[in-house]
Amino acid sequence: MTDLFGSYQLGKLVLKNRAAMAPMTRARAPQNVPAPEMARYYAQRSGVGLIITEGTVVSASASGTVDCPGIWSEEQVAAWQPVTAAAHDQGAAIFTQLWHVGRVSHELVQPNGAQPVSASAKQAQGAMAYVRHPDGTHGFVPASVPHALTIDEIAGVVEDFAIAAENAIKAGFDGVEIHGANGYLVEQFINATVNDRDDIYGGSIENRIRFALEIVDACVARIGADRVGIRLTPFGRVSGMAGYEGEGETYLVLARALSSRGLAYVHLMDQNVGGTWTLPEGYLAQFRAAWNGPLILAGGLDLEKANTLLEAGLIDIAAFGVPLIGNPDLIARLRNGWPLATPDRATFYGSGYEGYTDYPTYTPVSA
Repeated sequence: MTDLFGSYQLGKLVLKNRAAMAPMTRARAPQNVPAPEMARYYAQRSGVGLIITEGTVVSASASGTVDCPGIWSEEQVAAWQPVTAAAHDQGAAIFTQLWHVGRVSHELVQPNGAQPVSASAKQAQGAMAYVRHPDGTHGFVPASVPHALTIDEIAGVVEDFAIAAENAIKAGFDGVEIHGANGYLVEQFINATVNDRDDIYGGSIENRIRFALEIVDACVARIGADRVGIRLTPFGRVSGMAGYEGEGETYLVLARALSSRGLAYVHLMDQNVGGTWTLPEGYLAQFRAAWNGPLILAGGLDLEKANTLLEAGLIDIAAFGVPLIGNPDLIARLRNGWPLATPDRATFYGSGYEGYTDYPTYTPVSA
């Protein structure tokens, strides 16, 4: 029987179980440099077989969240090394998620107060950026109107991802996950309601997925296909994303194109929007048939649902997000049937060590 607690061969890596830590922004890296406490945070949660770190921006202009970590400088690479070492010491593999938010940003986060960038000049309605205000306080503000990337600028962003992938390996990561989900820059090119371009990056499905594939290919060329994964959110509705004709087929075409590249994995996020999950009934099986490789799923999973999907062969790894914030020993709790703690949402972003590394492990009551 295939279940969450069995080991799994992911490329050259042997994972101690089929559980992954999903990437979650925590905004605890001042000036985009990973803080020392991040090593403790990830080490505490290394009971999973695979850690995927919070979104790690590929350049200063890629950010939409103040104090999120980056990986474009030597200082950042050095600061990540204790984090990867701590995860490896606990027997977990660790990938970092390479992130460019595109239009889900604000001038207060951008270098020199510049406009954010996107596939088009369409503002992300309802999307929020996490900024530092002039008075030093932090908070969410509506995303700014973006600038549509030129062809030359697109090539520069692709290069930023490739450099970040190289830096990730220098920092000790086992690989990288390209953030193609949650309404950020890669998805802004894929989504036909955002992408109104009339050049080689707009219009047809093949053109709208071109940017994603160029990033994948650039990263593969630098670090190898077995070290590159990608996260996608078919039917995602966050950060101003809306539905469009042919949405499901768009991602199946992308899945087939990715299959020929031999990537480490594809990571799907089934988003909870308004209390409902967004993947249509049967779509996971369609995607599974189109994508020939390891498949990770995140979104609303508990032990029963994860094991059902694993046993059915619909996924290979189950990813958990919010439960791992309040339960650093989540795998032990699930294995033993111990109760789960509820994390404090007020401390999810940028609140120092409180609500970050101070959640206790479970201590069974002695008989």
